[in-house]
Amino acid sequence: MNTEKRLVYMDHAATTATRQDVAEAMVPYMTGTFGNPSSLYDLAKVSREAVEKAREQVAVAIGAEPKQIYFTSGGTESDNWAVKGIAFARKAKGNHIITTVIEHHAISHTCEWLEKQGFSVTCLPVDRFGMVDPADVENAITDETILITVMMANNEVGTIEPIAEIGAIARKHSVLFHTDAVQAVGHIPVDVGAQNIDLLSLSGHKFHGPKGTGALYIGPGVRLDPLMHGGAQERGRRAGTENVPGIVGMGLALSLAVADMAENAKRVTTLRDRLTEGMLAIPNTYLNGHPDKRLPNNVNVVFEFIEGESILLLLNRWGIAASTGSACSSKSLEPSHVLIACGLPHDVVHGSLRLTLGEETTAEDVDYVIGAVKDVVQHLRDMSPLTPPELRSQS
Repeated sequence: MNTEKRLVYMDHAATTATRQDVAEAMVPYMTGTFGNPSSLYDLAKVSREAVEKAREQVAVAIGAEPKQIYFTSGGTESDNWAVKGIAFARKAKGNHIITTVIEHHAISHTCEWLEKQGFSVTCLPVDRFGMVDPADVENAITDETILITVMMANNEVGTIEPIAEIGAIARKHSVLFHTDAVQAVGHIPVDVGAQNIDLLSLSGHKFHGPKGTGALYIGPGVRLDPLMHGGAQERGRRAGTENVPGIVGMGLALSLAVADMAENAKRVTTLRDRLTEGMLAIPNTYLNGHPDKRLPNNVNVVFEFIEGESILLLLNRWGIAASTGSACSSKSLEPSHVLIACGLPHDVVHGSLRLTLGEETTAEDVDYVIGAVKDVVQHLRDMSPLTPPELRSQS
């Protein structure tokens, strides 16, 4: 194997580095300006004003009003709050929830828990590209349906779902619509009004904000039960002292991400396509997710006859950080539920690799990764008893 090594981060869907200017903006709220926003003295007022500025920054980024933004600890809490909150607030109307088979576990596991509480959940299928059919959503609606939750963009294969169409269907039937937009916000245009969204989850560390920060958009007239109890923060809807430094950082990071979105998306898409072409030049390699309607930074492929875990371990020797799928389940040996839902056989799914680029990724990084992956795949195929003779090294 080639021993040349450099450090290349290709796992931006898992998390991103906090921008230096964002980190610097957070520091004063950890030290000198540390007041609790709920207090009445001047020190608290400065913190409170900083929180409200961040609330406006988040609102502007998704086409909402500041009063519709509620800060949380991240995407998982926002997803749990949206789904559980609506379920229990509207249980007198019905007990049916519609979701999909490719949702992040923050949604799917929450829905499984709700089933144990007496709710009914319909998990819609997807096509081979990971795309949900809006017609399936409409056909699944019953008189008991109280919530539809469909992710905006898939965290594993990068497919962007037809959110506006699904939202319009939900409005037509007077059903609330939630979208997990954790992978989308800051990377593709989001407009809660134009896309008919009632609730939206986002997470700060996906767009160069700090970890442990998130928000839930709650549209006008939407009632949902609190998830956190114990205080009157966030206008009585989410208890707990506000994470002022984190909120400040997330607001600034999102504002900067949206300002640079078009330029970054264009550049990263070019690099993504270059990386995809390099991956598909490897024999018996296939692209997962939609070929066009996908996130600008996502490349997800499968290599036949080898396993993804081995690929990651060998790529790490090259200094390349990558993933086989969701970072939240990377320690699991179970095959990707997303790839299985897309119709891939179990044995092929185990050979998946997810590479997600960032704004700091260079063409040199991409070429380095292409060379490393080719080397690693060939090395593993030469070792695998499943590899046919024509795919083995001739040396």
